[in-house]
Amino acid sequence: MPGALTAQSEARPALSRALAAATAVTVPAGASGSEGPADDLTGTLAEALDAEGVAVHRPQLGTLVATVPSDAEARREARAAVEAVDEEAVRLRSAVKAQDGFFTTFCISPYSRYIARWCARRGLTPNQVTTASLLTALIAAGCAATGERGGYIAAGVLLLVSFVLDCTDGQLARYSLQYSTLGAWLDATFDRAKEYAFYAGLALGAARNGDDVWALALGAMVLMTCRHVVDFAFYEATYDATAGKSATAALSGRLDSVGWTVWARRIIILPIGERWAMIAVLTAATSPRIVFWALLVGCAFAACYTTAGRVLRSVIRKAKRTDRAAQALADLADSGPVASLVARVLGRPGARGAGVVFAAVATGGLLFAVLDRPFGDRQTVIAALGYAVLAGAAVARPLKGALDWLVPPLFRAAEYTTVLVLAARSDSAHALPAAFGLVAAVAYHHYDTVYRIRGGTGAPPAWLVRVTGGHEGRTLLVVALAALLADRGDDFTLALTALAVAVALVVLVESIRFWVSSGAPAVHDEGETA
Repeated sequence: MPGALTAQSEARPALSRALAAATAVTVPAGASGSEGPADDLTGTLAEALDAEGVAVHRPQLGTLVATVPSDAEARREARAAVEAVDEEAVRLRSAVKAQDGFFTTFCISPYSRYIARWCARRGLTPNQVTTASLLTALIAAGCAATGERGGYIAAGVLLLVSFVLDCTDGQLARYSLQYSTLGAWLDATFDRAKEYAFYAGLALGAARNGDDVWALALGAMVLMTCRHVVDFAFYEATYDATAGKSATAALSGRLDSVGWTVWARRIIILPIGERWAMIAVLTAATSPRIVFWALLVGCAFAACYTTAGRVLRSVIRKAKRTDRAAQALADLADSGPVASLVARVLGRPGARGAGVVFAAVATGGLLFAVLDRPFGDRQTVIAALGYAVLAGAAVARPLKGALDWLVPPLFRAAEYTTVLVLAARSDSAHALPAAFGLVAAVAYHHYDTVYRIRGGTGAPPAWLVRVTGGHEGRTLLVVALAALLADRGDDFTLALTALAVAVALVVLVESIRFWVSSGAPAVHDEGETA
């Protein structure tokens, strides 16, 4: 794992200096009590590492006991304290995420932890619970697809049951210490599969009642995926960046000291618990159109809120990005053969931070052309070619600018929205469902890239990106197909369907092969509420 080795090698000089500083401290003679020489050395070492800019994790012990006794009386007290700990209660508490959304923390976790213990005592594995959660969500999507009120009510109830099981699988893994690469991969990918399958079920149910909401369903998926890419790209850009504390971060810290503001800020970003609860309730009580409009409004507000805060933080802090961060952003950009060729030809033009400017101009120009020109207009093909060239210019220089983490989200917005707009404006029957399938397949590829990077294994193989065309190649292909097939009935729908199937087969086969056979340390974000 080159990324992990690089991070370790970069930390070694700081660790050496911190050890030298810590061991240079003279411990007072006759020190006693629980804070003995070992505690002094540990504290000094942690402070020295902090001074070197190395992040130090300080776990909250809670009711656990950690002490270094210095005499017989201290040892007796330590043993008594250890024996007084209720290990089962600690296991149950530790099975729940330290940080989670309001709905999950107060409405699900108080009882789902006991379901996890019940599963553990009967020999069930986290992967089995994860699979049960997926199957429940798929049944919920099938109920929603009936288009009947009874089906909608059953779908809402089953979606909540699926979410309870989704929480239970992780709690079961933590309670029973059953961690696996396959389990982490399943947990990371099934969340998106369940949510997007439910969107499709709602759209099918609405169509049975004569209400075409496929454009809203696809729009909700596009918005949700782009929002997640913003989260992922910002995380990778700032993971090991060095900078002083910004005013926005200081304000956030002050707000954290006021308990209710923590929960308020977690609720308004509409994490998975609140989002699924809203979807379930609105599905049972209203119509698919209302569900999707609520999703679009809520997620748009959440995306604006989080993105604006991160932009301000990035501009104020002016953090120094590392080579690792720049490579991660380049991998997330998903540049195909055309953009890669342009990047090599141009070399490294422009100043640092120009990447986001090129990406913004490319995205804006393409979307303006697609929205402004009639469906199938040849000028949109020229705009798509310009997009591919500017996309290459955006990644020609390492993405180390303050706002270069916006490059991958801009590319996702350009590709997904282009597919959405062309399908919506096409006269071809069922073009929007086909576009939904295409965006779902491509989004899976982008999520898979994220979790490979976070697992320390790097991006998917270069051949996979070349075969799937990269973001600019797929965008150019869809625009060209629209221009060629504009007057040929359902041929555009067939072309989108064929492209969706081809992309899905390639990325799924490679992804399954990688996660099942490679032994890579797949990572799911335990601290984040997606």
